[in-house]
Amino acid sequence: METRKLDDFQTQVSELLLRHRSILDVMSKVQESASRINRSLTKAVTECGCVEVVAKKQEYDATKSLDEQKKHLDTHFNGPLCEHCREVVMAEMGKNMFYMAALCNIAEIKLEDVISQESERLHTLGVFNLS
Repeated sequence: METRKLDDFQTQVSELLLRHRSILDVMSKVQESASRINRSLTKAVTECGCVEVVAKKQEYDATKSLDEQKKHLDTHFNGPLCEHCREVVMAEMGKNMFYMAALCNIAEIKLEDVISQESERLHTLGVFNLS
């Protein structure tokens, strides 16, 4: 996302956040919205069925390079989200981003700085950041 768009989004959040201005309220809303993302993905699997989770142990071969390993690792997430589920998941992700921006506002941190710093950290650490 462009810096200007991130700044505009963060300003919008600041203007619109009325009821939950306490850091405690916002922290709990971040947690709740993350749970709602998980729930919407779960419903896509269990109620809609547009996607499925097929999980098994990931096999790692120490003799292969990281690029080769990536080719054989699986997300365990099969199929595309249908239009409805995609809209629901995106809406829940948007709410989570709203509350993350609200946390940034309360702590007087620019969302762009958070993303830039994390991007730089990932760039610097490279494969040593594996998670």
